[in-house]
Amino acid sequence: MPIATAQPRRAAASGASESASRRPARRKAVSASSSGRRPVYIIDGGRTPFLKARTGPGPFTPVDLAVEAGRPLLARQSFEPDQFDEVILGCVNVHPDEVNPGRVAALRLGCGIGVPGWTVQRNCASGMQSIDVAYRYIAAGDGDLILAGGTEALSHAPLLYRDDAVHWFGELNAAKTPGDKFRKIIKFRPQMLYPSIGIIRGLTDPVVKLNMGQTAERLAHQFGISREQADAYALQSHLRLAKAHKEGWLKELHPMIGRSGQIYDHDDGVRADNSLEQLAKLKPAFERPFGKVTAGNSSQITDGGSWTILASETAVTRYGLKPMAKIVDSEWSALDPSVMGLGPVLCATALCHRQGLTRDDIGAWELNEAFAAQVLACLSAWESPEFCRNVLGLDEPFGTVDREILNVDGGAISLGHPVGTSGNRLTLHLIHVMQRLGARRGIATECIGGGMGGAMLLELVE
Repeated sequence: MPIATAQPRRAAASGASESASRRPARRKAVSASSSGRRPVYIIDGGRTPFLKARTGPGPFTPVDLAVEAGRPLLARQSFEPDQFDEVILGCVNVHPDEVNPGRVAALRLGCGIGVPGWTVQRNCASGMQSIDVAYRYIAAGDGDLILAGGTEALSHAPLLYRDDAVHWFGELNAAKTPGDKFRKIIKFRPQMLYPSIGIIRGLTDPVVKLNMGQTAERLAHQFGISREQADAYALQSHLRLAKAHKEGWLKELHPMIGRSGQIYDHDDGVRADNSLEQLAKLKPAFERPFGKVTAGNSSQITDGGSWTILASETAVTRYGLKPMAKIVDSEWSALDPSVMGLGPVLCATALCHRQGLTRDDIGAWELNEAFAAQVLACLSAWESPEFCRNVLGLDEPFGTVDREILNVDGGAISLGHPVGTSGNRLTLHLIHVMQRLGARRGIATECIGGGMGGAMLLELVE
């Protein structure tokens, strides 16, 4: 179970207590900020409410969500939408009627036919990947103003025919004579119509054959995370998000109006009346009967969209823009897919190391809550001398991340995890948290299905 190292001076190791075959760690490219390239700012951003997937397709497609998030954002800017150099949108489950949603959204948002729009996919970090691409383009001088976002409508994930049904339809279509067609028809079996659920297949790693919940169970076992600890963390997520709604702290939230006239003005998966007693009644979702991961302490399947606007100093001056934060650096790490939830530990540690920062230099953290056990495992890994020495190459533990500056307004457990959107929302919301806490620096980070982690370091602009 090899896990890549976060620093170049150590070889790879497998986990907190397991050894593995050793190989040199991959050296990372020099960050844009440290190589004398142009500074890049996040100017503004907005997102939709996150809507929990329920009994069928939700009221908005992926592009609908991107448009709903983008229209009020663009309406308050001092420039016209056709001034963007690029529109980049993260999306994983692309709707069949919206191929290349980045381009479709750009056109529907009024960016004009001359602004290129395209789509990126890095699983759970697709929305952060769009920001990272825009950041590197602008830093290199290949653009001045870019709209970067993420969108996902998991309620629209397809139901698929099984392979035997697909073969049957193909053979029936190829039959030439009435006799051939009849012989194919009588081979039909009712079970062929039993659907294969696309989202379940998409959340199962094709290499290690574990679904994402099972990878969280593995981390819970490795780091001794109890069911009670996971449920307590989940409850905290709901209570924090409920308070954030009540206090009006979600400044980036843009209400939506559906085709039926219904108004969507809040994240509807939050349960302010949740309790430990209710959570304790839920059965394990993936490893019965003794598993720690339940529907209550896992991220919710949701629909939602988010955008951020990135600009160079040239664009800031040209349009009289007011930067919110500067992107200092970003980092992508890879590890064994079976422990993909530890991705944030690798990438965020490497990011701090490259920038010469310690844990105490980071005043706010947004760590995507794929699963409560996964978040708690990351915190335990940072505190573990053995893990930090063998895997991260540190002489001392990275240390304890203060829970008071971690996911202060809840996260995906209460909010939801629209896969292509979450990384964008994390980065955008981090800025608002930094402003509220008076934090100079903050890190947004997340684990990524397939065995990766992504992290972005921001610095508040006064």
